[in-house]
Amino acid sequence: MGSEKREGELWAQHAALLKTILGLDSEPVGVAFVRDEQHLSRFDAWQPVDGLRYCQALMRARHGERMLLASDGLSCPAAAAAFGFRPLPEGLASGRGLVGFGIVKEAETGRAMFASMPRFAPGEIKALALSPLGEVAITPDVVVIEGPVEALMWVVLADLNLAGGSRRQGDTAVLQATCVDCTVVPYQQDRLNFTFGCYGCREATDLGPYEAVVGFPSGLTAPLTDMLGYLSERAIPQSRAKAAFQRHSSRIAQPTSATAQEAISPFEERHDAQ
Repeated sequence: MGSEKREGELWAQHAALLKTILGLDSEPVGVAFVRDEQHLSRFDAWQPVDGLRYCQALMRARHGERMLLASDGLSCPAAAAAFGFRPLPEGLASGRGLVGFGIVKEAETGRAMFASMPRFAPGEIKALALSPLGEVAITPDVVVIEGPVEALMWVVLADLNLAGGSRRQGDTAVLQATCVDCTVVPYQQDRLNFTFGCYGCREATDLGPYEAVVGFPSGLTAPLTDMLGYLSERAIPQSRAKAAFQRHSSRIAQPTSATAQEAISPFEERHDAQ
């Protein structure tokens, strides 16, 4: 019990730092894949939810709720297929359903989108436990953050630092953005992934027009948080202060001002000197 308490306190610290550094007004979400009855027993105090899409469960966890989403409680057929709960209905697998939604023009385009979609094997997991990261009951498998694009940009930059400068990859079909792009992909490929969202999660949740989604394996949480701490020392506050933009605006407003003409940022000076 003591170790679980310490572990919970650590996740609460990570969640608080992520919210503070990034300026988030909602919670990072921890997602645990429940694999068997013994694992499921650890969530006995959680109330199972029914008739909910995965993206909606994520939304509710983002706003402070804890929920257990069993295979028969997940209402979205595409997400149910992604988690191995049920086969993908033929209407979707053929691509015709996406034509009906106006998402694609040709059924073959929709068929190819679903054919290449990463998924769990049937029966591999039994349920999904979602919680604000600061209140997780056990170590989650994946952490998902929904928030302003600018805030998530810093998470990707932190990941780039951890990768030694290698370019980061955002893998998406602009379909199943929360369930596949930011939950299944990060877990199966053991890496951070990011997406602009999709038709489904934007239609079914409160994800705003200037918000996006990022997901990463829970093991990356501590190093990402540490790197975000480093970025918060200079890069984040300097960028958010928009000093270069302010100088630019001043030059436009007062084009004859010698001070405005001569004032350039240290970044510009460094480039001039090279």
